[in-house]
Amino acid sequence: MKRCNIKWKLLAYDMAILLAAELVCHGTGGALPWRSAVLHSTITLVCVLGARLLGNIYRQIWRYGGIQCYVRLLAVDMLAFFANLAVELLLPLFSGIERATFSQMLSVASMSLLGAMGIRMVYLYAYRCGNSDARYGKFFRMLLRIFADSGIEQENQDVENRTRVAIIGVGRVGATLAEELFSNPAAARLPCCFVDIGQEKVGREIQGLPVLAEDDTTLEKLRRLGVREVVFAIPDLPDESKRTLYSAYAQAGFKIKVYDYPVMQTAGKKRYLRDYDMEELLFRKPIVISDEKTSAYYRNKVVLITGGGGSIGSELCRQLAKMKPKRIIILDIYENGAYDVQQELKIAYPGELDLQIEICSITNKAAMARVFETYRPQVVINAAAHKHVPLMEHNCIEAVENNVFGTKNLVELCEEFGAERFMMVSTDKAVNPTNVMGATKRMCEMIVQSASTWGKTTYSTTRFGNVLGSAGSVIPLFKRQIANGGPITLTDKRVIRYFMTVREQKGTRWLPH
Repeated sequence: MKRCNIKWKLLAYDMAILLAAELVCHGTGGALPWRSAVLHSTITLVCVLGARLLGNIYRQIWRYGGIQCYVRLLAVDMLAFFANLAVELLLPLFSGIERATFSQMLSVASMSLLGAMGIRMVYLYAYRCGNSDARYGKFFRMLLRIFADSGIEQENQDVENRTRVAIIGVGRVGATLAEELFSNPAAARLPCCFVDIGQEKVGREIQGLPVLAEDDTTLEKLRRLGVREVVFAIPDLPDESKRTLYSAYAQAGFKIKVYDYPVMQTAGKKRYLRDYDMEELLFRKPIVISDEKTSAYYRNKVVLITGGGGSIGSELCRQLAKMKPKRIIILDIYENGAYDVQQELKIAYPGELDLQIEICSITNKAAMARVFETYRPQVVINAAAHKHVPLMEHNCIEAVENNVFGTKNLVELCEEFGAERFMMVSTDKAVNPTNVMGATKRMCEMIVQSASTWGKTTYSTTRFGNVLGSAGSVIPLFKRQIANGGPITLTDKRVIRYFMTVREQKGTRWLPH
């Protein structure tokens, strides 16, 4: 036999509470004759339960209910009270029934409202604590069976299989996260505590969850609670504090997640809990350099970007597009990357940008000569190169041909076709190089430096560090290794890596002022 729906259970509970209130106010102490008390009770039941039915009170899903649900219940009961009062005033005109006093009616309405709200709060608290409280979970789940139907019981059967998480930050964002996890029976995570540095919050509770202090004992407390994930729910946390907390929890073996709702919702994103973005792992604000002289220099210029479909080359294309050049030529051997950048810029600058795509290798001097002859570029930026250190150790001939002789071809063509400026994207691995890739880039720098002594074109080289999110970045490798349980392949434990974002490399001052 199918169990009754929860709205009829609540209706039955409300009726019992009303009858109990009527019994207390009318049926004790001889306040009213029993026939009058029965009539008044019937009128009250009809007014109150009828108003709640018309006000859709029993259509509410109370385990998801907020303050607005209780405000609606209050408003509906106030209307029911005035309706009951009107009936009581008119009743003596049609019968000899004794009228209930105003204080009796107010007492019944108050007891009924408080009882209805109380029963719903107990239900909501039992639902949440049955999910979250490790010590009294069985008691609360037993309590929940009194109020809930079989569907709710089914939702709570897999509580023990959910990942227990600690929420860093007692604020609006953290409270919202706890609310969403409690309200979503399909959520894979279960909040069990908050962690905060505010002493006025420590030791208190939010939605039944304890607030722990951020101190030396925090990690041990989290382990005792069975926490496996830590969620940062403080979008405006200072970078230094973020770095300290991230390091502490990561080294203790906890998985780290970030929740920044409603920030990411208002930005149009749909992420729920996310990993740290690569830019965030810098634990500092990206450096932005705005130089009007640089923008003025590129305005109305024909610019050729080799390797324009790569991570660095494509970002250079995006930044140059803002400076209103006369034409941008994206040159790359990999057509998919060049195509993606082309489509992106066409959408961003519809009809405003003269964009040309050339698919060829910088090692093919004849093909490069045709490009120079066709477009006559005034500025050439060479971002085309083989960059993967281990691969270039195994393919050193290809590294030399592409990086060294490709750069040599570009330098010669710049002189032949009268380019104004040539800029080469180099690497910090060219400093006292210890690998083939670094050595080839150092040779490229020497070719450019040599040309600057005799050529008519102005030459310059910029060394980039480890660029987060670039095609050659080590971070994606580290993330895959961590996902597979490690170990992480490090060149040497003494190595210190300094990172910059893809967007930060645009801030490099390409022109000396």
